[in-house]
Amino acid sequence: MANVEHGGTAGNAFGAGAAESARARLRAIRIGLWLIAAILAIRQVTVVLSTPKGERLTDLETWVGPNGVLHVKGSLYDSTQFTGTPFGGFVLKPLTRAAEQALGWGWTFGSLSLVVVLGLVVARALPQPVSRRTALLAAPVAISLLMLSLPVRNALYLGQTSIIPVLLVLLGCFAVRGERASGLLIGVAAALQPTLLVFAPLLWFTGRRRAVESTAITFAGLGALAWAVMPHDSTTYWVHHLAGVGLGGDADDLSNQSLHGALLRLGLNGPLEITLFLLLGAAVAALGLRRAICYARDGQLLLAVAITGCVAVVVSPTSWQHQLLWVLLALVGRVGKKTSDRPMWPVAVILVMTLPAKMMLPNKAALFPLRDNVVLLAALAAATIVPFLSRTSEYYRAPIPTDYAQSVPTRWKRVPLLPFLGRVFTRPNLMLELLLIRVGYSAYQQVRLAATGGTNAGGRTTAEHHGDQILSIERFLHIDIEHWVNHAVFKVGWLRDFFAFYYESFHFVVPLTVLAVLYARRPGDYRWARSALGFATLMALLGFWLFPLAPPRLMPGLGIVDTVHGVQDFSKPDYGTLTALTNQYAAMPSLHFGWSLWCGVVIAVLAPKWWMKALGLLHPLLTVSAIVATGNHWVLDAVGGAAVVGAGFGLTHLLQGPRPRPLMKPVEVSRKDPVPATGRTPS
Repeated sequence: MANVEHGGTAGNAFGAGAAESARARLRAIRIGLWLIAAILAIRQVTVVLSTPKGERLTDLETWVGPNGVLHVKGSLYDSTQFTGTPFGGFVLKPLTRAAEQALGWGWTFGSLSLVVVLGLVVARALPQPVSRRTALLAAPVAISLLMLSLPVRNALYLGQTSIIPVLLVLLGCFAVRGERASGLLIGVAAALQPTLLVFAPLLWFTGRRRAVESTAITFAGLGALAWAVMPHDSTTYWVHHLAGVGLGGDADDLSNQSLHGALLRLGLNGPLEITLFLLLGAAVAALGLRRAICYARDGQLLLAVAITGCVAVVVSPTSWQHQLLWVLLALVGRVGKKTSDRPMWPVAVILVMTLPAKMMLPNKAALFPLRDNVVLLAALAAATIVPFLSRTSEYYRAPIPTDYAQSVPTRWKRVPLLPFLGRVFTRPNLMLELLLIRVGYSAYQQVRLAATGGTNAGGRTTAEHHGDQILSIERFLHIDIEHWVNHAVFKVGWLRDFFAFYYESFHFVVPLTVLAVLYARRPGDYRWARSALGFATLMALLGFWLFPLAPPRLMPGLGIVDTVHGVQDFSKPDYGTLTALTNQYAAMPSLHFGWSLWCGVVIAVLAPKWWMKALGLLHPLLTVSAIVATGNHWVLDAVGGAAVVGAGFGLTHLLQGPRPRPLMKPVEVSRKDPVPATGRTPS
C-alpha cells in the first residue's frame, strides 16, 4: 500500500498491470457487444429475405406492386394503401421499373444501414459527461436495442420508411453544423411526417431560431413543390383528409398507438371524441414541450428530442407501430435517487418496445385498455410524468448506493462465482420486480406452449412413448401407485373434490404469497428465495422441451380418471396436444410439486415458529398427493420437480454465495461492563 501511495516501483507495476487488465476486459466486452449487434442484424435480414415474397415487404408493395405508386395512373391515393404525404410520393415515385426486382434486397440492406447510422448518432448524442467505458460501449448497445425493437423489426419486415424521419431529426440536432442545415433536415423530416413540426417550438425556445426559420421554409417549399406537381393529390391529402387523417387502416386498430386511436378503442366517436382528442392533445403538447425545453437547457438534448418525439406520437392522428421509435430513445433519461431504482425505467421501456403487449399484462378483459395501449402509455409517461433527473441534481451521477450484505465465508474460493450479484438487505424496486415476474411467467408459458415434441400428432406419440418408459421404470421400482391412488380418491367424493380444488387453487397462490411476505418482511431473504425459484423454473423448462411426457390421465388404456377436467375422449387425434391455454405434455418435471417444495423449504428455513415450519412442509405433502390422485403427474414427475428445486438452490449458492446472515441488533452495554480491546460488544 505504501508503494501504491508513494509511487514505488512495485506499486507502479501493480497499477499498470491492473489498468492493462481493465483495458483488456473492456476490449473483450466491446468486441462481444459488436458481435451481438452483428448477429442481430444478420438475423433480421435472414428473417426478411427468407419469408415468401408475397408475405414480406408488404408495405413496399404500396410502391412497386401491381396497384402501387409506380404503376397507378391517377392519384397516389388511388393506389394500394398509400398514406404518405404528397412530397413523399413525389420524391419516391421516380423509382424505375428496372429496379423493382432488386428493390427488396436494396431496401432491406439500405434500411439496415440507416439503423446502424441511427445507433451511432444516438451513442454520440448521450448527455455529457460520459465515462470512457460508456462511450466505447454505447454504439453497439444502441444498435442492438434498435435491432430488437418492434418499430425497426416491423420497418424491415414490412418495408416501411419510418426510420428515415427519425434519423433526419437526429442528424439535424446532433450531426450537422449550422442552424440552417439543421432546420433543412428537420424540415425534410416534417415534409415526410407533418407531426414532426412539434420540434419547431423546441428549437425556438432553446435559441435555435434560424433553424426554425429553415425548418418552416423547407417544409413549406417542399409542400408547395408537391402541390405544384401534383395538385389533385395534395388537395386529397391536405384538404379532404386533413393531413392524412383517415388514410390507410382503421384508426381504431391496435397498431395505431396514438391518443386518437385509444379514444376510438374506448368506444368514443364523433364530435365528443374529436373534442377530447384536441383538448388532451393540446395539454400533452404543452406539458411535454415545456419539459423538453427544460431538459434541453439542462444539457440533455437527446432526452429533450426523445420527449418531443413522444409528444408527436401522442398527438398524431395515426401513430402506427413502425413509427414509435421515439419511445425507445426516451430510455436515456435517468430516473430514481437510488442505485437499485435506476434500472426500472430503461428495463420498462426496453420490454415495452421489444415484446408483444400480451407479455406485459395478463390476458384479462379488465386489463385490455392498458394492454392495448401500452406503447401509448409509455409515450405519455415519458412526455408528461416521468421525473427524469436534472444534471444539476446530486443524484444524477452519484445515486444513493446499495448496501450489500457482508460476504459469508465459503469452503471454496470460487463461491460466489458472480460477486456482483451479492445480496442486499434493502428491498428491490417493487415495480421492476412485478414487471420481471410477469414477463418471466409469460416467457415460461411461451416455452411450455412451444415444447410439443414436433407436430401435434408427433408430439402426442412421443409424449405417450415417454409415458410408457416412466411407467416401466416405476413398475421396476415398485412405485407405480398412480392407478390405485386415483381410484381410491375417486370413490370418496369429498376427498376427490378437495384434491381437485387443491390442485387448481394453491399452485400460484402459495408461492406468490410467500414472495409477497418475504418482500415485505425479509427483503434480503426475498432475493435469495426468488433467485432459487427462477433457476428452478428455467431448468424445468429445459425438461419440458427435451422430454415431452404424457401425464397418467392422458395415457390410453391406463384407466386413470381425470378428476379435475372430467372424462376425456381419447379417440380425438389431437387430444392432449398444444392448446391455447397450456401444453398438456409438460409433465416432467412437475412444477406443481417443485414450486410447493420450494415454498416448504423457504418456510421451514425462515419461519420463526415450529408450527409455521410444519404448515410449510405440509404444503408439498398435500401437493404431491393431489397431483398423483388427480392423475396429472407420475410419482417420478415429483422426483424431477424436487431435483430442479434442489438444483435451483444449489445454483443460487454457487453464483451468489450462501444465504445472507440476518442483521443483529447491537447489544446494549452497561457502563459498568468493561469493553474488550477489540472493540467488540461482549456476548
